[in-house]
Amino acid sequence: MRYAVLGGGKRLRPLLVLASCAAVGGERFAAIRAACAVELIHAYSLVHDDMPCMDDDVMRRGKPTTHVAFGEAQAMLAGDAMQALAFEVLTPDTGIAPALQARLCSLLARSAGHDGMAGGQAIDLASIGKQLDECTLRDMHRRKTGVLLQASVMMGAACGPASAQATKSLSDYGAALGLAFQVVDDILDVTQASEVLGKTAGKDQDANKPTYVSVLGLGAARALAQQLRAEAKAALAATGLADVSHLSLLADSVVERDN
Repeated sequence: MRYAVLGGGKRLRPLLVLASCAAVGGERFAAIRAACAVELIHAYSLVHDDMPCMDDDVMRRGKPTTHVAFGEAQAMLAGDAMQALAFEVLTPDTGIAPALQARLCSLLARSAGHDGMAGGQAIDLASIGKQLDECTLRDMHRRKTGVLLQASVMMGAACGPASAQATKSLSDYGAALGLAFQVVDDILDVTQASEVLGKTAGKDQDANKPTYVSVLGLGAARALAQQLRAEAKAALAATGLADVSHLSLLADSVVERDN
């Protein structure tokens, strides 16, 4: 479990939780735990996705994937345990009000389940070798990647007294950012080397998976990423919050990253 969750990574989802909490003046203790929980869910999903029964990859975050290092059974159990630990972290005996615990658990569970990450991965696996239109591709990636990123923003917002307008606008920001992340991922898969990515480059193309590059073309995919960044920043401007600078910087980081 420690090998899978502590060894490298961008920590984007935890940063989104903390930046959103700061923007609404929320409870940092709750946000720190929410940030850890989101990263545990993300890391568990990577362990399972890399296994031979799914994406079958041998490198993650610049080192052998968990099942390569420890065997498939241990990797499966480590992922299962990290998923459970995420909800344990969100429900301490003291320090977080029960109503906030329930809200954080709900946001995380919904983003990781059938209408979120797990459902998106199922669609992804079922789409190998198929031609998808942009609408279907967008729905797949909204579930597989976007919803957990959006939930990270919303979990941070839940830790403070955000207005209805701020909450709606932060949700819009998270949705645009989540899609932008996946578009850039698809671009990097065909433009960067494995050593830079920290995972196997060209994997989606080799597996004949539909991506934004295969559906739209490289130039159009890059333009879409820029459009989504603009949408994310427009949503931040509509929050009415005094300081959303960290969230704005994270939007830039998502689009301008090279791994």
